[in-house]
Amino acid sequence: MSYLTLDDFDFRDKVVLVRSDLDVPVEKGRVTDDTRLKAASETIRYLQKKKAMIVMLGHMGRPGGKVVEELRLDPVAKRLSKIIGSKIEKLDDCMDEDVETYIDEMVPGEIVMLENLRFYKGEKKNDPDFAKSLADLGHIFVLDAFSVAHRDQASVTGIPRLIPSCAGMSLQQELDAMLPVLRKPKEPVVFIVGGAKLETKLPTIEHFLKKADKVLVGGAMIFTFIRAMGLQIGKSKFEKGLVSQAKKILEKGSNKLVLPVDVVAAEKFDNKANKKTVDIDSIPKGWIGLDIGPKTIKLFSNILKQAKTIIWSGPMGVFEMKSFEKGSREITKVVASSDATTIIGGGDTAAMVSRFKLSNKMTHVSTGGGASLALFEGKKLPAVKALEKNYRRFR
Repeated sequence: MSYLTLDDFDFRDKVVLVRSDLDVPVEKGRVTDDTRLKAASETIRYLQKKKAMIVMLGHMGRPGGKVVEELRLDPVAKRLSKIIGSKIEKLDDCMDEDVETYIDEMVPGEIVMLENLRFYKGEKKNDPDFAKSLADLGHIFVLDAFSVAHRDQASVTGIPRLIPSCAGMSLQQELDAMLPVLRKPKEPVVFIVGGAKLETKLPTIEHFLKKADKVLVGGAMIFTFIRAMGLQIGKSKFEKGLVSQAKKILEKGSNKLVLPVDVVAAEKFDNKANKKTVDIDSIPKGWIGLDIGPKTIKLFSNILKQAKTIIWSGPMGVFEMKSFEKGSREITKVVASSDATTIIGGGDTAAMVSRFKLSNKMTHVSTGGGASLALFEGKKLPAVKALEKNYRRFR
């Protein structure tokens, strides 16, 4: 794998376009989790020291190719300014004359952030004209957003076709941390999968049924499997269209797939609801399963204690609610105390580990959701392919 890095360029007096991961939660005009912004700040600080003029590109949310006022990047620029300790000017567009004029007048070390790229249909469509309009604003492109590295979009794969490009620190750290482990993991390998949607993780489960020694399943996705076993699940969330596929996976992975044996069920989806622990074949009618139970915690923990490599994507239950966080919390503790190599992938899982203040006990915590899953499945990321092609053209 060959691509250019920050060390390969002289950035002095150059306009540098930086595609950062700016997709952070915002409530009432304030960023509520700045983990991704802190990761992005390293590359920005480096470029400042190298006397570049920095033009930040990014997106937030899913505006669908139109302007959505609540998804403007002003709160992101404000928060990142505080993290870096430098002013970041935020512009309300990406490519009009005012943007070009502003960039022409920038001085070394100055930072400007352009508007949400996904306000423009050309971003997600990877429109060559849109990519060229962005590329024309700078001399060098730095791709530093691992969370979109699995996307074939204008600011990810379009710009590297046009101007010299390299990986930023955050992207490089993600790839350096995960690829060696995924290519040659120490055995036994245990994959933990959870979260709400089975659909998004089916390919990953199937991949690890071939590559891992055990696959532990938690989160709401378990109820699709439990339905596939012919058991009642009360009002628990499940994916009706995937029951037959889940049945095939149960048959195919019978010696590797490990499902919960008990769950914490509640009368309703509420932190203060009546709750009780029941075996998976005894979920009361009308009740909802919201966490794995104590017998499952013990079962999973015993398996994890034997592992040399642990890869985790998706919480065990509704960890955001105090009443249903125990499964996720206890499994996080076991993983954190393990001597195994531990890779945590995905936004929800990273947020969960952070909530329990155990991020620093893991080998690597990735901020990318879909990009992590793509890597876990053994796929080559479009962003990496684009940088490799760029290397062959511009080295």
